[in-house]
Amino acid sequence: MSNWLTTRYQMVVRNEENLAEVSTINFTYAKVAVIGLLTFVIIFISALYLSQSLLSQWFDPRHTTMEYNQKLLSLTMEMDSLKSRLRAQDRFITNVQTILEGDVPDGELYRRPDQVNTDDLNRDMNPQQMNVGDSIIRQEFEEQDFSLTSYSSNNYAEELKDIFFFPPLQGIVSSPYDLSIDHYGIDIVAKTNEPVKSIADGTVILSSWTQDGGYVIAIQHRANLISVIRHNSAILKKVGNFVNAGEVISIIGNSGELTTGPHVHLEIWYNGNPVDPEEFITF
Repeated sequence: MSNWLTTRYQMVVRNEENLAEVSTINFTYAKVAVIGLLTFVIIFISALYLSQSLLSQWFDPRHTTMEYNQKLLSLTMEMDSLKSRLRAQDRFITNVQTILEGDVPDGELYRRPDQVNTDDLNRDMNPQQMNVGDSIIRQEFEEQDFSLTSYSSNNYAEELKDIFFFPPLQGIVSSPYDLSIDHYGIDIVAKTNEPVKSIADGTVILSSWTQDGGYVIAIQHRANLISVIRHNSAILKKVGNFVNAGEVISIIGNSGELTTGPHVHLEIWYNGNPVDPEEFITF
């Protein structure tokens, strides 16, 4: 057996026409076996690598399953994220509706007056328990005039200057914006059955009936801006609808208890503070 593997052989390549010797190859069966084995190993390793990488979708039976599992995991994470965002949006809309209806929202961030510990307030506000530095700061703070009216146009004009405000309807302002009497918007008198339009692009966050305001619609605009229109005779949009600036959203009316005739009450809130609509809209 060993003689058969180690016996030398010579393969001669000759020209067919003149039988001239072209080349010769010396070999043994042992060399042929080693070269064949190495070739097989290299081909096997290359095929294994390609089946797990570039050609896996054709050669690896697990590739399709793994690909579907990855897509399923990605979709599950996106769905969980969307659920969280929807829950947060629902809480926000519910709180806005509750505030507009005159109630106090539920939650850890809100505390009713009967839930406040008066002992803590008395202790915190007792000047005898404050040091000198706190007393000076307190005195300077009390000498300043803080109210809703201190939120002047200089604070929001820069951020709202890029928004084009569309007049909700053409009419006469019968009652202007006046914080001294808790009138956080303006009253606009117009023709009967006059359509009311959205002042800017946004999403409807409230579309319902309230005791005081009648049919009320509120729209969330960009830049933390909310517009509220009360005393409508009919509302044409539902919560969640997206509206464009100038799109009809309701009909002027005389609904609710706090009304004396056909008109609408327009409020604009920016970052939780009321602003004068006549500073941005020409009627």
